[in-house]
Amino acid sequence: MSQRVHDRVKETTTTTGAGNIALLGAVTQFQSFSNRADFLAGGWIYYAIVGQSGNEWEVGKGYLSGAAVLVRSEVFESSNSDALVSFSAGTKDVFSTIPSERIEEIFTKGQAVALATGLAMP
Repeated sequence: MSQRVHDRVKETTTTTGAGNIALLGAVTQFQSFSNRADFLAGGWIYYAIVGQSGNEWEVGKGYLSGAAVLVRSEVFESSNSDALVSFSAGTKDVFSTIPSERIEEIFTKGQAVALATGLAMP
């Protein structure tokens, strides 16, 4: 599956536990995950989930199951020793992001494409 990330995609959730995340709609000035056709069409989504209070957070890769459910597939980093977080009660922000773990990979691929096509890289 291809990997996706988009700017200004942010929703909230009140989901508890370590299962799928029920998305509750876009935050003001942002768009929902389901507003992005390529998210709905399949492919991996890089995401972050951050509790609005407390110390719980997670960065990972998942996909949409329908318009309002984020399936968490792989955790890169988290407040639970980099494992899946079992979220407690409360509101959490869920947003599209580029995980730091993937930045080097993205730049390396970009440099390879630039070299192959004769483009100069800074």
